[in-house]
Amino acid sequence: MHDETTLIGFATTALAFHGDTELTCDQPLSRVELDALHEHAVALHMLLDRGTVRTRAHEAAEGDQLHNARIRTWQASEHLHAAYHAAPRADGRTPTREACALRLPEGATDLTICQRHVKASRRVRLFTTPTDLIRR
Repeated sequence: MHDETTLIGFATTALAFHGDTELTCDQPLSRVELDALHEHAVALHMLLDRGTVRTRAHEAAEGDQLHNARIRTWQASEHLHAAYHAAPRADGRTPTREACALRLPEGATDLTICQRHVKASRRVRLFTTPTDLIRR
């Protein structure tokens, strides 16, 4: 069995290193970076999801706080997904606000980021109410 805290530490170090190396960059985040950040946010959300389920059975107050963290990471994932679609495409075109409002600025949802987001959103709907997402 591996030590989970060691694996989380490696991931944290890698994210911190990337952030440190990007401090001097004055360009907006690329779609590739937004996709990678979304992947990290969804992975963190799923980790918190499993931790919440495990913890709530034993420690209700701690489980409630993890539930709140799980909701916030999902909200971050939602915003990263939206930022990806609002970012300029490879050809330099930027989706219009109207296209983004329709939530299909690129057409069918065959993109990896969309597939990941839809898959995670199914899990979110199992354990989160619409009220949870609004009032947190």
